[in-house]
Amino acid sequence: MSAAFLPEPPQSPAAKAAYEDDLSSDGYVNNLTRVWCWRPDVLMSFQNTRAELLSASTLSAREVAVLVSATAAARGDSYCSLAWGVRLAGMSDEETAAAVLRGDEAALSERETALADWARRVVTDPNATTEADTQRLRDAGLNDREIFEATTLIAFRLAFSTVNDALGARPDAQLVENAPELVREAVTFGRPA
Repeated sequence: MSAAFLPEPPQSPAAKAAYEDDLSSDGYVNNLTRVWCWRPDVLMSFQNTRAELLSASTLSAREVAVLVSATAAARGDSYCSLAWGVRLAGMSDEETAAAVLRGDEAALSERETALADWARRVVTDPNATTEADTQRLRDAGLNDREIFEATTLIAFRLAFSTVNDALGARPDAQLVENAPELVREAVTFGRPA
């Protein structure tokens, strides 16, 4: 079973740098990096834009992990659900991360619950959101800038996941092996490793 539908991309200095970044951070080259390295410049632009958005954001790292985990799970993206479920488990515990991936927010704060619910609404049908939905976010303590940032992060994740999923990027075996058991069990959708 191949790592994706596209073969290994052509070697270039930018692709080599992306591969080396993966090796230094994860110990292996991610399947999604192989897909995105058909245009490593676009991968870099995407990563820089996301980093710029988060650099001035007041959303906490855990809130971002909840938001992205809920987005990936609602999208049915096994790769990002595993990756972000692992991150969320590290910031909380595996039970909480698995619950978010299953759509259960019982262990979350009011802000986190509002963000997870918002992510699912935006993923499911962005045209069905209402002003009342954004007011619920405000009522949970999010300001309008944070609502914009959360929505932009959801949209970025949807774009990223769509490329990975459409081009067949499978979750890395190492990612699955290193994921907590409850996180692995919660990801019953998407492409297998």
